[in-house]
Amino acid sequence: MAYVISDSCISCGTCASGCPAGAISQGDSQYEIDKDTCLSCGACESACPVGAISAE
Repeated sequence: MAYVISDSCISCGTCASGCPAGAISQGDSQYEIDKDTCLSCGACESACPVGAISAE
């Protein structure tokens, strides 16, 4: 189960810096999670200050 980032992302980068798999990168308008690389560990979800990340 990969995680996804919603439109409420504020592009702060906190999730990307905390991702142990390096699965998160800046997209066109917000950060995005590479589903193939995501370990489903949940580190990004707990790191997001605005709650924009959830399990898919």
